Amino acid sequence: MSVQAAIKRKTAPDIRARKNGEPIVMLTSYHAHTAALVDRYCDVILVGDSLGNVMHGFETTVPVTLDMMILQGHAVMRGSQHALVVVDMPFGSYEASKEQAFHSAVRVLKETHCGAIKLEGGARMAETIAFLVERGIPVMGHIGLTPQSINTLGSFRAQGREEADWAPIENDALAVAQAGAFSVVVEAVAEPLARKITGTIDIPTIGIGASAACDGQVLVLEDMLGLSPRAPKFVRRYGNLGPMIEAAIQGYAADVRSRAFPGPEHVYGMKAKA
Repeated sequence: MSVQAAIKRKTAPDIRARKNGEPIVMLTSYHAHTAALVDRYCDVILVGDSLGNVMHGFETTVPVTLDMMILQGHAVMRGSQHALVVVDMPFGSYEASKEQAFHSAVRVLKETHCGAIKLEGGARMAETIAFLVERGIPVMGHIGLTPQSINTLGSFRAQGREEADWAPIENDALAVAQAGAFSVVVEAVAEPLARKITGTIDIPTIGIGASAACDGQVLVLEDMLGLSPRAPKFVRRYGNLGPMIEAAIQGYAADVRSRAFPGPEHVYGMKAKA
């Protein structure tokens, strides 16, 4: 009988236990090769529906399909070994009913082998979150700015910048926590409100354009590497790879046109006769 060594990955309960502890590090990835790099330093890899923007050039995340998420989720699982991999549920795959959400989430878990799913929405999705969690599906919530609702919101604007608007967002955070989510992304929310939510609910908050007081942070990998032509205010660029990649392509094109590439070291000669 063969024995296969199990890969020890972080789990949803591991991340849940990090409340008020060491900050959780999370980045997006959509490919096996970037997942291998991210995996060395991050606790969580998010296969975000932002792949619609950064991979496919969509204006919003709305066109992203469940099949697209599963394909890239599988790639990220193959490229990573240690981080918890969370796959976004795309628009239209979970909102109709909690049963629809269950069937979509089961597909994601079975076909990618990831450790959790993420869905957008607060109080309105609490019943669905509870339904999934009760049936063995770890759920990461997502409140504040919810990009899948862009057609209703009208624009990607920060939430809760007036204190009069805080109550619904606080209610969303509490509803997600009480429903059994193991953590919640808080996106583009006024800093004092994000700080307050983090101190109020008993699950980790993962900020993106929120507060340094959150229990963790997430960014889109392409944004922080300088590969996205436009990045939101909340992004700090830790690299500027766009111009470097362009310079490399320009150099390659010039060498091909001048026949400087390939050189003798890049081609294969004949084998010596015996």
